[in-house]
Amino acid sequence: MMIRNEGARDAEISNEPRALWPMESLVIDTVKIDTVKLAANHVAAGLPLREYLNSRRKLRYEAMYFPLGYPVRVLSNSPRILEAAEQSWGDFVPMFHGQPFELLFNVDEGGAREALAPAPTHAVQGPLLVQVADIDNFFIADMKQGRAIGRVTPTTTGCSRYLRYHFLEGAVLSLIATMRAVPVHAACVRVNGKGVLLCGDSGEGKSTLAYAGARAGWTYVTDDSTYIPMDREDRLAIGNCNQIRFRPSGATFFPELAGRPITPRATGKPSIEVRTSAWPEMATANATTIDHVVFLNRRHADMHELVPVRNSAVWPWFTQHLLSPPETRPAQEATLSRLLTAGVFEIRYSDLGWAIDRINQLAEKGN
Repeated sequence: MMIRNEGARDAEISNEPRALWPMESLVIDTVKIDTVKLAANHVAAGLPLREYLNSRRKLRYEAMYFPLGYPVRVLSNSPRILEAAEQSWGDFVPMFHGQPFELLFNVDEGGAREALAPAPTHAVQGPLLVQVADIDNFFIADMKQGRAIGRVTPTTTGCSRYLRYHFLEGAVLSLIATMRAVPVHAACVRVNGKGVLLCGDSGEGKSTLAYAGARAGWTYVTDDSTYIPMDREDRLAIGNCNQIRFRPSGATFFPELAGRPITPRATGKPSIEVRTSAWPEMATANATTIDHVVFLNRRHADMHELVPVRNSAVWPWFTQHLLSPPETRPAQEATLSRLLTAGVFEIRYSDLGWAIDRINQLAEKGN
């Protein structure tokens, strides 16, 4: 953590404020966002952007972090924001250069309340993404300029997981996912020197197979969120190798999870969250080049096979959740096309051991 004007380290950029951001004005036309009324019967509720843009000079606390390897400057009037950012991104190291993203969060002491705000809803208007829990807890991300501003209450900062998931991580990952890298709902591992992307919808067993393979000698990269950088010519994949999350049923497969607390996820899905540092014997890496893309299919218990899949058959799955302004979409699609020059397969299985052995063969033989 650094208090402004104490002097930045050499690796940090100048503290001189930029010119006023060219962030467009935003008005939300809404009756209700979750349980909090912002305006009655379709009255526009404007978010006071200019006030926050002009308050940048007054934000005393500042630090640089590197989520997924990308530089992000975080500024706030409260050290609690930087403490939360440290929990999310303190283990990441710089991997990529370029203009840092900038994240400004003001903690409004006048917005204190006893109850935590509801889960936010979001909307996109042009290049702006707005995520709002209520009028005192929101952020606005400019997906063209790489900057986000927000406001939260002390009650929100008192719930680190809620603050991090919905606001800090939500803002930064939305910027990364539109400007620097394409997100893929997949686990990622390295097997005998080959990068393997384990794809599938929620519940297909991505985390389970990634962790089971890591116990058997694979290198773990990430459990269900992989990012493919856009400004490269290879198939590099990056992820968060510092934690792994399991459904509560994971204790059935892995006895070492028994007795670990079940964490209510910010999205409502409970999980067992473990820092990979708890298992120092497990190899981890925050990036790998992808050699094979494998879709998991556990719905056919009577089948054990690995079959090739046409790129055209999986293209809609990869593009269904892209979030981007129109001018960014071609670069995202080009990145996915480059990713799919790797071989694409579907693995049908019910036995974890068989799936690990078959992916080992795929990595060794390439088919």
